[in-house]
Amino acid sequence: MPTPVKSKPTAHQPEAKTSNTGISVWTLILLFTNILLLAIIVTLFWRQANSNPESIQTYSQPETQLNPTPNSSNLGKRHQLSYQKWLEILQQEADVIAAKNPPNLAIIAGDSLSLWFPNDLLPHTNTWLNQGISGETSAGLFKRLHFFAKTQPQTIWVMIGINDLIRGKSDREIIQNYQKIITNLRRTHPQTEIIVQSILPHAGKAATWEGRDKLLKIPNTRIQQLNTQIQAFATKNNAIFLNLYPLFSDSQGNLLPELSTDGLHLNRQGYLVWRSAMLFRRP
Repeated sequence: MPTPVKSKPTAHQPEAKTSNTGISVWTLILLFTNILLLAIIVTLFWRQANSNPESIQTYSQPETQLNPTPNSSNLGKRHQLSYQKWLEILQQEADVIAAKNPPNLAIIAGDSLSLWFPNDLLPHTNTWLNQGISGETSAGLFKRLHFFAKTQPQTIWVMIGINDLIRGKSDREIIQNYQKIITNLRRTHPQTEIIVQSILPHAGKAATWEGRDKLLKIPNTRIQQLNTQIQAFATKNNAIFLNLYPLFSDSQGNLLPELSTDGLHLNRQGYLVWRSAMLFRRP
């Protein structure tokens, strides 16, 4: 955290008085503040280092982590990558998993909602490979399913579609892509449990996301209707459909504000709800 710069005195702000030793009062205050912040940071690192050693395993390239939490520095680094570079990294991460073949592998695939799933909240019974990309569409996800085709996952969790709606894709196109995704996964991973998760609602007029105007053009009733169609095809093709929508919506069908950062993305409380649904799901 940068040290605030002492402002120059103005006609309305007299210069701070100095002590007998020549050190200004403001300098002492800033010094004390920085020492306090340093102590807090050291304490947080110490607590993290001495916390419960039980943790999930993840695989990634040295310069990135698989699913950083929102607003983390690692997430910022990923957002600076081009889509092509992002694809290269996800391919490399999937190759590492395929080579190591860890037991109880679970893959979470989708857009930023999947990407930002905090590592410490993913169920600890699995080793996780995160194949989420911010801004991803159903067509984009389908094209890169081969990245992890050589892995042997116990479960694959899929959530995709909100970016298709934001970009103006038709319901028919979204459903067709979902059909391709489910069919491909079922063929490539015949022994794997495929779990298709519903598209989540948005907060409507209460949203503060930068693309709020685009969200307002997407009725949440339309999302519910899409989920119904997705569920029908998933069930028909021996995949589990996990309906998260009711857990995240209010009486009007909008995303609950206490579960979101901006009316579209989830906060930690939102991911806790998602985690609970994953743990207590029923076929």
